[in-house]
Amino acid sequence: MLNRFSGSMTTVAIAAAASAVISISITSTQAQAPAAPGQALKAPWGEPDLQGIWTDETDTLLQRSARYADQEFFTEAQRAELNRQRSEVLGSEKREERGTELDLAGAYPSAFVSWKRVGVRTSLIVDPPNGRIPSLTPEAQKIAAAEREYRLALLQATDACKTKAPICSGGKYDPTPSPRRAELPPRFNTGGMNRSDGPEDSSLAERCLTGGLPDFGVGIGSFRRIVQTPGGITIFYDVGQGQGWQRNIVMDGSLHLPASIRQWYGDSRGRWEGDTLVIDVTNFSPKTDFQGSRENLHLVERWTRTGANTLAYEVTVEDPTVWTRAWTLKQEFTRQSEQQNRIYYEPRCIEGNASLPAMLLAARQADIAFAAGRAPDPAKTDNVSTLVDIDTSVVRDQ
Repeated sequence: MLNRFSGSMTTVAIAAAASAVISISITSTQAQAPAAPGQALKAPWGEPDLQGIWTDETDTLLQRSARYADQEFFTEAQRAELNRQRSEVLGSEKREERGTELDLAGAYPSAFVSWKRVGVRTSLIVDPPNGRIPSLTPEAQKIAAAEREYRLALLQATDACKTKAPICSGGKYDPTPSPRRAELPPRFNTGGMNRSDGPEDSSLAERCLTGGLPDFGVGIGSFRRIVQTPGGITIFYDVGQGQGWQRNIVMDGSLHLPASIRQWYGDSRGRWEGDTLVIDVTNFSPKTDFQGSRENLHLVERWTRTGANTLAYEVTVEDPTVWTRAWTLKQEFTRQSEQQNRIYYEPRCIEGNASLPAMLLAARQADIAFAAGRAPDPAKTDNVSTLVDIDTSVVRDQ
């Protein structure tokens, strides 16, 4: 079974378990030659030069913790204390009771996770000013409630609900498995559920499908390689547990694709506004999911080279069917050494690889063992609770 990290980007800076070591190492920015005073960062054909390998070298939560209210930036003392707390987490993991499911699932210690220093901002979100995701629309609330009710029904006969574990919050224990186990989810599943009848019951990460845009790089690191040609821009994302992907930006001034054509990463149409690359992204697939938004997601990204080794990223997120208003996030990237990262591997995690079929085979074997009276009912076994080797509590509520 793959290890899973709990929570989402709204609460924790860890989103997925690592199954491979990232092939690109963070290197000192001192290795980059500084630009001469007044030197224009332009490509040979005159456009602003955004090329390079970029990553965020600090960690910032998507949403601002309530404890910091309207404080947009940390003080140096606050950052020092948070970094101290994080350093104490490293290497503090311990095994669960040997032979238990939690113990066997604990495959990845803290060495597989990118632990960065705390960033200067208290949240990636800069608008609304409170650093929080706007309220959901009434319709979006209904959809979220229906999905939550469905997932709780699949958990009701497990120890997670019996012991009132956080994952069963809002549900109640019933020793009889819910008849809803045979139902399809309210909409295409993108997260884990307490069932393994087919690949669609697994999360996108377990299926080696990246979450798509917008991507902020969490947990085990995230790198972007930007390559430009006259009239063309491509970005390769090395993210997650090898779930990298390629993104091509259409720069010819043409209109978006027809609404009937939907793509996993949307349809990106770019233009230059001064030194800033502005990308308008629409036409997402209903099988993608960003904080509850799917086919109606609309992004406006702004990429600006701010120095020889710095790149500013800003994105405004909009979906009137999900949120009551648009919201904006900011992130800062640092350029990495091209020489030390000259070997840039393709994604190592692809849909249908060995792990997922093995997980489904194990589920079928559990069904057979239960039918023969040799094992407990799989419907009473919780396979979606937090299966983490490390204590992430200090990261959850900065």
